[in-house]
Amino acid sequence: MAQICQFLIVFSIYFLCFSVAKKHNNQITKLNKLTESRRSENPPAGEPWTEEDISNFSPVLSIEPQQGSKEADRVDRLPGQPQVDFDHFAGYITVDSKAGRALFYYFVESPHNSSTKPLLLWLNGGPGCSSFGYGAMEELGPFRVNSDGKTLYRNDYAWSTVANVLFLESPAGVGFSYSNTSYATGDKQTAKDSYTFLINWLQRFPEYKSRDFFITGESYAGHYVPQLASLILSENKKTNATIINLHGIAIGNAWLDDNISNQGMFDYLWTHALISDETNAGIKKYCDYVSGNFPEKCSQYLNQGISEIGRIDIYNIYAPLCDGTRKKLDQSTGSVKNFDPCSSLYVTSYLNQAKVQEALHARNTSWRHCSFDSWPDSPTTVLPIINQLIAYGISVWIYSGDTDGIVPITTTRYSINKLKLPVESAWRPWYYNKEVGGYVVGYKGAVLTTVRGAGHAVPSYQPERASQMISSFLQGKLPPSLTE
Repeated sequence: MAQICQFLIVFSIYFLCFSVAKKHNNQITKLNKLTESRRSENPPAGEPWTEEDISNFSPVLSIEPQQGSKEADRVDRLPGQPQVDFDHFAGYITVDSKAGRALFYYFVESPHNSSTKPLLLWLNGGPGCSSFGYGAMEELGPFRVNSDGKTLYRNDYAWSTVANVLFLESPAGVGFSYSNTSYATGDKQTAKDSYTFLINWLQRFPEYKSRDFFITGESYAGHYVPQLASLILSENKKTNATIINLHGIAIGNAWLDDNISNQGMFDYLWTHALISDETNAGIKKYCDYVSGNFPEKCSQYLNQGISEIGRIDIYNIYAPLCDGTRKKLDQSTGSVKNFDPCSSLYVTSYLNQAKVQEALHARNTSWRHCSFDSWPDSPTTVLPIINQLIAYGISVWIYSGDTDGIVPITTTRYSINKLKLPVESAWRPWYYNKEVGGYVVGYKGAVLTTVRGAGHAVPSYQPERASQMISSFLQGKLPPSLTE
């Protein structure tokens, strides 16, 4: 979820999300902790990265000794899994053999023509939340977990229909990933380990070395994705070779800039009738997002807004809540078109079964969605890196579910506007099944698109529209108009 600036907004987020976060160690709570650390005596490193910073990460290009193999990682069948028509793999890639640090992955090959489809990496945010538990099992993966917590059902709109999809649990300590020694977490280490993972994973799956490569993710992956992309470009440049054939990035409801994100969130809350005119006017008068000056009056109006909002799911302001008392369905088969707000509970139950962990070739562990209590390295903005990627000619898509209240469409638009890119294709609706699937505008070097009716985790709430959106991204064209 969102990383937030260095003032009392953290309390706002806590109470806004209380009805959701109190039962789960989720993306919201992890970002709350990061926000609190912004105001501590030892705040995380907050200066934006420069191209020189990223260049100085190296040498990170290293082939680490590995114990696994592609065939050993093949998943024969997951417990409770329906019949499938694709190959999938799971296991570990060592990123630091001396420290005993290894990252867990889950890889799904496309059911049709996998040899001609691109390779797509998915990263969830947090910081410190699982791309497997969230991304693969609740969003864009081939399966969802039924309410019995023991069986799976197919997601017909999985992104593996249009790409070969790689889910990475990063950094070490998240999900099934591990480190046998302590190490400094944060954005830079995460980027370095993710890059080391990729070059070693490609040794295990050499048929993908020259494949078109795309990086996607959501929320705090608004940091992870561009940082990793920039590191890939830097290493390609140093070696004067295409080590990883990066073509584009797509980030959803992405946390890109602290101050812009704070402003965008409260503007969204007011325009969607969640806070009063008086509160909105007070916040605008006393909370200075540009200078970072937030006096007591600002805090007063923020707290006033808390009492006005009530119990909602800030991930999706129109979605029902999971209150923990929901009865299990008599028939456990779910529907991918009706996202269950208790899905995280089912996933936790499923992934903590010993036979599931064995089938995934994972170490026996107490699996949870999110980890880490501190995050020492987090620049306040990644917009300079976005500009750098655009200058390199990398395709940049920033998409937004329009019912997310924590990193809302207003935040995304403010971020794009700060890049000052000229418009090449005017704002228009795009369509799926003859209905508006969202809205899109093409800039020189970037695309902004919304997904109508989707919350923070876009593929969870609108799987069909999300599938159309990502298919258009991979094809390098805007989502279709009504006449297409």
